[in-house]
Amino acid sequence: MRLPGSKSISNRLLLLAGLSAGQTTLVDLLDSDDTQVMLDALRTLGCAIERDGDTTRITGLGGRAAVASAELFLGNAGTAMRPLTAALAVLACEHGGDYTLRGVPRMHERPIGDLVDALRGLGAEVDCLGQEGYPPLHLRGGRLDLGQPVKVRGDVSSQFLTALLLALPLACAERDVTIEVVGELISKPYIEITLNLLARFGIAVQREGWQRFVIPRGSRYQTPGTLPVEADASSASYFIALGAIAGVDAPVRIEGVGAGSIQGDIRFVEAAEAMGAVVSAEPNALEVRRGAWPLKAIDLDCNHIPDAAMTLAVMALYADGPCTLRNIASWRVKETDRIAAMACELRKVGATVEEGADFIRVHPLAQFRAASIHTYDDHRMAMCLSLAAFNGLQQAEPVPVRIEDPKCVAKTFPDYFEALFSVVRSEPRHIPVITIDGPTASGKGTLAAGVAARLGWHTLDSGSLYRVSALAARRAGVAPDDEAGLARVAAGLNLRFEGTSVFLDGADVTDVLREEAVGTMASQISVWPALRAALYELQCSFRRLPGLVADGRDMGTVIFPAAPLKIFLTASAAARAERRHRQLLERGISANLDSLRADLEARDERDRHRATAPLKPAEDALELDNSGMTVVESVELVLDWWLQRRPFDLLG
Repeated sequence: MRLPGSKSISNRLLLLAGLSAGQTTLVDLLDSDDTQVMLDALRTLGCAIERDGDTTRITGLGGRAAVASAELFLGNAGTAMRPLTAALAVLACEHGGDYTLRGVPRMHERPIGDLVDALRGLGAEVDCLGQEGYPPLHLRGGRLDLGQPVKVRGDVSSQFLTALLLALPLACAERDVTIEVVGELISKPYIEITLNLLARFGIAVQREGWQRFVIPRGSRYQTPGTLPVEADASSASYFIALGAIAGVDAPVRIEGVGAGSIQGDIRFVEAAEAMGAVVSAEPNALEVRRGAWPLKAIDLDCNHIPDAAMTLAVMALYADGPCTLRNIASWRVKETDRIAAMACELRKVGATVEEGADFIRVHPLAQFRAASIHTYDDHRMAMCLSLAAFNGLQQAEPVPVRIEDPKCVAKTFPDYFEALFSVVRSEPRHIPVITIDGPTASGKGTLAAGVAARLGWHTLDSGSLYRVSALAARRAGVAPDDEAGLARVAAGLNLRFEGTSVFLDGADVTDVLREEAVGTMASQISVWPALRAALYELQCSFRRLPGLVADGRDMGTVIFPAAPLKIFLTASAAARAERRHRQLLERGISANLDSLRADLEARDERDRHRATAPLKPAEDALELDNSGMTVVESVELVLDWWLQRRPFDLLG
């Protein structure tokens, strides 16, 4: 699989490009929540930004904001809040300005006091609008005094030092600017990234160990032209771990990051190897397979890989002894208190966990428990804990792991779960299915689409399959009486459902399927056993991770008889006739309500008494009469029934 761009590199490059004169072209920029808020901020400040596929062009400000006053919303992106605070504070002092920076409630709980203190020490006027030392912030000019070294604490977050390193080249036209780190600097590899990228934009910072940094007089941002964005080494950690846990028959190949990476988190490879992974590194790719099993226990200082180290905490579940991760105090001031959150969620799956101010110790598991994992709106919690789902490699019968709010991964890796499912497979019996059967116009498709959207699952509209087969056969020139040809067409259908829309070969054919000629041919071809057999196999193939909601007339009785939840959806003929009448009128088609009701009642009778797969509820189906219910109410009821069937302790 190929990784998305690095968040740390992407947001640094965006700000550097925004501060430079001229146009910078970034290739393979990460497309995520965090980069979007930085892009929005730069646009607000006056940068021109053009996006074309994997290319982003930024016309920079030349070291001077185009607007003197702005209010910026930065979500929960620390990689945007910290450096923009420093850069705008310096710009406000140098050229005048009035800026307010806000975020989501969690951002207003993340400390920024050490950076604020450093900026105030320079002479910048920075006000905390809520709690002192936390966003939201108001920046309103001031007079910079750079005659003395700028002092900043290094033991809370390396982002404070990065913010000053990115901002102070804006103020060193007439003198050297010196930054001194107070205390031990954590997360040094992230400072290495900052220095590397500064050099690409013409800023050659002189470093004395990790305590003193000098930006030479006359330094000025210069665009390098075009730059590729390296893939995210932190995101690679989940797939490195996956290879170590499950790469038995073949390795996991990860493209976009490798031995040539400038990111400190690439050293996660060393930790994985210490636990037994077998890693083959190329300049821009990694291949990882299982070596030792169980994995080997480790006791590791993780200061050099603070984000990626979270993945080690879940790998510890598969180890041969307790694993201790030390020097991770920075976890407590991230998107959530990650030490507390990790301990809580690992205990849900059955682990014994010890935690301290700056460490966590995880004991391996002999028996996993099914668990519903709370994600705390933290992308890394969702991605790390997904690895607990591979417990079937350690125990005879696997138990499911439910990731709540999976969309929180959009912060850095929007397609994480799609990428995960692309490199793993599961036995069909372990992939959940909800079937929704019922008579014509009962709202099966709408209900199925609503349930699938809430669960993040795939959908199957089986009622459209004969029409799709007819449409594909017409396009291929296959006659209605060519049974073998029709079966081949059906077996090769490239079909996708999105909500209530149907896509054939990538094109939306929802409206075309309603054409009379298509419907007539669908009726003609439905009699052929070979076609029905091909469509049976096709329907079964829709059972893909993470799950399927299938609607039709025989989903629970014929296609998925072992589905853990089967719904038989009903509504009175009068209610269904009214719905169909309303739909036809919305499409500009006149219809008689009484005739529609009579047609529906006659069709119900035919469907109940047909020889093949007659319409009837499965013996274990739950009946849902939605005559007087809204779609939202029906969806909520089905979701409640589903949760009642799962083994998760939702209150754990």
